[in-house]
Amino acid sequence: MSDPKEPDGREPSAAAGVFDALGAAYEEAFAHSAAHRASLEWLLGRLEPGSRVLDAGSGTGRPTAAALSAAGHRVTGVDVSPVMVALARERVPEAEFHCADLRELPLEEESFDALCVYFTLLTMSRRDQAAGLRRLVRAVRPGGAVAVATVAADVEDVPFVFLGQPVRATSFPADRFTEVLAEAGVRVLARREALFTPDHPGAQPEPQLFVHGVREDEAR
Repeated sequence: MSDPKEPDGREPSAAAGVFDALGAAYEEAFAHSAAHRASLEWLLGRLEPGSRVLDAGSGTGRPTAAALSAAGHRVTGVDVSPVMVALARERVPEAEFHCADLRELPLEEESFDALCVYFTLLTMSRRDQAAGLRRLVRAVRPGGAVAVATVAADVEDVPFVFLGQPVRATSFPADRFTEVLAEAGVRVLARREALFTPDHPGAQPEPQLFVHGVREDEAR
């Protein structure tokens, strides 16, 4: 997998600039998330030794890629932020990281044993989120584990300040997001909702949603 360039006519993702600016501060703000750690434990419990895992929106590589790599799995991380990718390559050298926009990422079908997508989609439109999840899920073998997390809210292109950075966010209510995952080809096994406040001045509590499942046998 190479590092694709932005396609002709498409502006670089706004998320790249936001997360370039945040850098390691993002990792520090979310380091104490018990719900994220519990989700990783669920994922680790589903994996066979040496599994191939796609970490979509890999950030600094910690905690997700670091935990998976430490357990002996082969992790491919993808993030739109060059700064985040550089940090991840330093922090988790045993994993493989690429700088790419998930909307354009070339993926081979059924090329991974598992997928995790932790808080990656929130700067995309609802249409791009749904389409992106369909593409990502198709990259997982049938029966492979899927762990996805988002901030569950009925918002669309809403401006707000995230860890001091201005962003525009889009999401779905919890029930609808779970349906979107099912429509993407995930058989949902469980979900957990948690209220989490990032460790950052002025941060507000987030209604986080973690959904766990497996890719359905039939492609969609």
